Amino acid sequence: MDFSPSPRSAELTERVRAFVTNEIEPAEPEIHRDIKERRDGDGNPWTPSPIIAELQAKARSEGLWNLFLPAAHAGRYAADFGTDGGEGLSNVDYAPIAEAMGSSALSPVIFNCNAPDTGNMEVLLRYGSEEQRERWLEPLLRADIRSAFCMTEPAVASSDATNMAATAVLDGDDVVINGTKWFSTGVGHPDCKVLIFMGVTDAEADRKSQHTMVLIPIDTPGVKVDRILTTMGYFDEPFGHGEVSFTDVRVPASNILLGPGRAFEIAQGRLGPGRVHHCMRAIGLAERALELGVKRALSREAFGKQLARLGGNSERIADARIAINRSRLLVHHAAWLLDQGMSAEALSAVSEIKVEVPNMALSVIDMAIQLHGGAGMTDDFPLAQAWVGARSLRLADGPDEVHRNVVARLELGKYR
Repeated sequence: MDFSPSPRSAELTERVRAFVTNEIEPAEPEIHRDIKERRDGDGNPWTPSPIIAELQAKARSEGLWNLFLPAAHAGRYAADFGTDGGEGLSNVDYAPIAEAMGSSALSPVIFNCNAPDTGNMEVLLRYGSEEQRERWLEPLLRADIRSAFCMTEPAVASSDATNMAATAVLDGDDVVINGTKWFSTGVGHPDCKVLIFMGVTDAEADRKSQHTMVLIPIDTPGVKVDRILTTMGYFDEPFGHGEVSFTDVRVPASNILLGPGRAFEIAQGRLGPGRVHHCMRAIGLAERALELGVKRALSREAFGKQLARLGGNSERIADARIAINRSRLLVHHAAWLLDQGMSAEALSAVSEIKVEVPNMALSVIDMAIQLHGGAGMTDDFPLAQAWVGARSLRLADGPDEVHRNVVARLELGKYR
């Protein structure tokens, strides 16, 4: 078992870290100020800041582009669409790169490695037809367009995907879509052009064979973004999380991914690596929060002492370091197992990190907020938004309870 990154991964990680430090983090205040000014004025906060496009162009010119592309599926896409070295990366190799990106909420989009586009691009890589890849994958790899993933629903407990009520019914050469989805991340972006929709095709089939994934252009008649949802007060411009209704939406059956009834097969292939990406970015977020907290604790005094030496803060800082390092090892272990092939052990490891890492990040970010006092709750620092992101991650891609159940079921199965 070897978690050591390859020389290429180590070099890319350092280059990404330097780009984040020297290019992205200094631009963050201006980008956020631009969004706020347009939100408060007559402008449109959903139009991305031009600084983002400038940084994207620079990242791509340096080969720091589409780094998420998996080694087994990248092929010509990595060579043609900007990844330095012309090939994809293993999960172990990508893990430290994702962590380096995680310190800034803007970094993934600058490197074209942001969710849900990465997951949607992997779906098209693994399961899309040549026609689907040409129409949707290549523009996504260039960042000419954005995408969204429509799975969860407001009227059912979406932690159990078999509950979904939305339908994708075959009708001759077409598929007809009806239903409502929400928390469809990305639909607020003005460049969002395609949705991956999951719905019931055959309610009489086996529970894991009832559902189908369909590619739906967002401008198809019957598709309506009803509202953009906040997450604890944040709209997450320019991406946004939308509630989307589908009313007798009709697209060609050739827009179906892989085949009718195969959505769960696709979902399992999509979610494993995606959860590693989420968790490593969350570790990068926790590292930045710890850095900000430590600097604050060393620069302020209260009751005649540095904050770092007051009220058990030094112990909390130590505990944060231990927790981050522990989480990182768990994620690297999960990445290594995924590289060996999807197994029960890998499935358990992915669920373990999905519980461990967001909770760890929440704890570390909360400590950093506490060290900042009231300032930590404002937008003067990235901590409040970071806390919301980590809290959201405890629900995204499956809530803690579902992942704990997976780990327990696999553990109990060893002794039955």
